[in-house]
Amino acid sequence: MSGDGPTLGDASAAGGRSVGHGHSHAHGGGAGHRHAPTPGQQAHAGRRAALEADGTPADSAHADLPPLPEAVDVFDTTLRDGSQQEGLSLTVDDKLRVAEQLDHLGVAFIEGGWPGANPKDAEFFARAPKELSLSTATLVAFGSTRRAAVAAEKDETLRHLLEAGTEAVCLVAKSSEMHVTHALRTTLDEAVAMVADSVAYLRAHDRRVFLDAEHFFDGYRANADFSLRILQAAAEAGAETLVLCDTNGGSLPAEVSSVVGDVLDRFETQVGVHFHNDSGCAVANSLAAVQVGATHVQGCVNGYGERAGNTDLSATIPDLSLKLRVRTIPDGRLERLTPVSHHIAELVNIAPDPQQPYVGSSVFAHKAGLHTSAIARRSDAYEHVDPELVGNGTRFVVSEMAGRSTLALKAAELGLDLDSQAATEVLDTLKQLEYEGYHFEVADGSLELLLRQATGWRQHYFELESYRVISDQGGDRQSTEATVKVFVGNERMVETAEGNGPVNALDAALRAALVPHFPGLAHVHLVDYRVRVLDSARGTGSVTRVLIDSTDGDRTWTTIGVSENIIAASWQALVDSIVYGLVHTGPEGTGAATTPEHDKEPA
Repeated sequence: MSGDGPTLGDASAAGGRSVGHGHSHAHGGGAGHRHAPTPGQQAHAGRRAALEADGTPADSAHADLPPLPEAVDVFDTTLRDGSQQEGLSLTVDDKLRVAEQLDHLGVAFIEGGWPGANPKDAEFFARAPKELSLSTATLVAFGSTRRAAVAAEKDETLRHLLEAGTEAVCLVAKSSEMHVTHALRTTLDEAVAMVADSVAYLRAHDRRVFLDAEHFFDGYRANADFSLRILQAAAEAGAETLVLCDTNGGSLPAEVSSVVGDVLDRFETQVGVHFHNDSGCAVANSLAAVQVGATHVQGCVNGYGERAGNTDLSATIPDLSLKLRVRTIPDGRLERLTPVSHHIAELVNIAPDPQQPYVGSSVFAHKAGLHTSAIARRSDAYEHVDPELVGNGTRFVVSEMAGRSTLALKAAELGLDLDSQAATEVLDTLKQLEYEGYHFEVADGSLELLLRQATGWRQHYFELESYRVISDQGGDRQSTEATVKVFVGNERMVETAEGNGPVNALDAALRAALVPHFPGLAHVHLVDYRVRVLDSARGTGSVTRVLIDSTDGDRTWTTIGVSENIIAASWQALVDSIVYGLVHTGPEGTGAATTPEHDKEPA
């Protein structure tokens, strides 16, 4: 396809001439101070030096590359690209807290948003210098190149980027001929000039510049000469990193390896990648790019982003660190991955995916009897890495399919001594309860209490006398009142409370009765309540299963109740939740588990 200016020759060839020379990839070629090269930039320079030391020209075919780069710079764009996910909306306070977590993890760069695009991002960049104290990360502002036919010094987007006050900026530029002619509606030469002028202008104002070459892989496929001209313009103007973006998310690893390898052969400037997951290959594509020499990877924690999301850094970081032995974050930080992933999920108000690689609650959980037996003898039998390396842990899931060995392992995991006879008895009980509709593999709290009871333990924190629920509705007014009568020791407690429904009212009344005796319960809160009808064919007489999620701020647990009466099922789950909380937080809320001797049945 034709362009409006000189071409770079046959871009499809494996080799090519090196462009962008004369400007260190570490600092670009514009005015301003030099900054220390990042680990990824040092690795990029080391790759080229290794090629030349081996007698191989740095711009030769990439079939015989030296070993993998020693390090990759991790660039997180959760606050910008990730926030474009449907249903994800962050306040400025949320963005600041997410940034703190990303820095705690140890990423190299945090893209904070697009200053000038909306008041929220403008406020974020205004507050960030005063409220964030970043230890490892550099904050980056995002924006586009100058508009067509507008001088850089008069362009509002570039002005907003400077006003953001960040050390580094990320410029997005069209690198696909189709997008230039149809979206920008300008010429290819003007698109190249827009990149060159914008990068040079920002470099003259002492900013580090990353270029996001939008739609690069699609553009390269259609007109590689033009796409490479965009990179050349940025490199020669002083951009420190050329980021190849798979904006539509349709590329596959083999193509990525070929294209990234060709770009690396042609440019001295550091090369990075930014993938979307529309074909399910974002992580694989990122790994493929690093394997041919890319030393900068962009993505989002938990893979957030529009459509199918961005590269999931929660998987990419451990893949690079543990599988390819490429340094991504500072030593000692990888074990923070799971807690940070879950904390950010809480901040963005999206439930964590239990099957998310490395950080999901189910990815090191074992249910099948053969698996659990093997895991007990050798942990790597069914675990590809030690889960503790990423801050996760092995779990044994117990259901009616479990054998005695699985139950014994689960009990040991909880610090309980379950002998063979007790294991057999609790297994029979478990199978009967699951036949009735209980589902203990999703109710870890109730399961633990069941196993404790199998060792002779009984809860004597309180004893129920009765409960009653009354609902009134008249006109627009609706109220629910619950009365709970319990014994705590020899003291009879009677409390009544109102709520927005039966469960809320029962919870309030039970707490009112117990908190004076057990202050630790003040820290235990119900966070989710779910009901499932198990045999809907019976209509209003159906058996219902209730699951309640509770937390004390440090841990979260699930309890279960099953009954034809939804209030009775809810009461079962609620009582288990309270008892579990007392066991693990202690009556005073000290966090000490309480299994006193007097709570055991006589031998």
